[in-house]
Amino acid sequence: MARSILLAVCLLALAAGSALAQSFPAKPVTLICPCPPSPERERLLSTFTRIASRFIGQPVISESPKDAYRGIGLERIARNTPSDGYVLSIFPIPAFRLPHMMRVNWDPIKDFTYIIGIAGNTIGVVVKSDSKFTTLRDLLEYAKSNPGGLSYGGYLRGTTTHLVMEELGLKAGVRFSYVSGTFLESVKALIEGRIMAISDTAVWAPHVDTGTFRLLVTFTEKRSRWNVPTARELGFDVLAYSPFGIVGPKGMDPKVVKLLHDAFNRTLDDPEYDQLLKSLDMVDWYKSSEDYAEWAVDQFKFQRNLIERTIGLGRGG
Repeated sequence: MARSILLAVCLLALAAGSALAQSFPAKPVTLICPCPPSPERERLLSTFTRIASRFIGQPVISESPKDAYRGIGLERIARNTPSDGYVLSIFPIPAFRLPHMMRVNWDPIKDFTYIIGIAGNTIGVVVKSDSKFTTLRDLLEYAKSNPGGLSYGGYLRGTTTHLVMEELGLKAGVRFSYVSGTFLESVKALIEGRIMAISDTAVWAPHVDTGTFRLLVTFTEKRSRWNVPTARELGFDVLAYSPFGIVGPKGMDPKVVKLLHDAFNRTLDDPEYDQLLKSLDMVDWYKSSEDYAEWAVDQFKFQRNLIERTIGLGRGG
């Protein structure tokens, strides 16, 4: 008797899930962006959600919570959102890093459904155009001769643009001085000579294009449009492009996941989106749902090791 009841319950659950998948989507889809605000990211998400709305058949609405870097938004997805596919989230690299650095009430592997990998950033180091550093070697030689004397600006401690420089320092056998701040604060400090370089995503691109700043190196797999060497070309095995994708709550119906994945994949192939990605100097980083989930497991371990060997566990933020 008990087995019959259990079987009936399971069949009802499967039927309900199937019905949900067949009717999905019946209302707008919300896409949370738990990342610090930036004009580039807003442009990307505005275009992405507008195009994705056509392929999904319902509006896709982007939403950015306050204090995003602390995991607000991811907590909502993990703890307070039904797994019906109507509320999703951008999943940035810090999501694999935060649990190693501070207390959070979600697990990046257990509490999310991975839907699709989208894009990554071009990360590089810039100096003033009249700087005495004309190459990365120049910068590293100065840092070696002046331990801790080379100061560089970047965003919050523990972000990719910070850790990539600390990793570079370890591999080059030098020590830098890190000054955190917004990009505009870093630009002002660089121009005024209070710092000597900036490590950041390609928000520096307009300054490089106009000749105000000089790009010394990027941490991508291939050379960027400025054709400067990558760190790997220069003999330093440092790769960073801060890729991100889209996730939903755990336990999503595989049919809903596939529908969302296919719609978002068509968005990535749209010529307008592709052109915008290139204009923002971002990297195409498509991953299927299965590949994204497998990559996430490896990345969670990698980020712990990266933090341990650069700034130490529990010391970020």
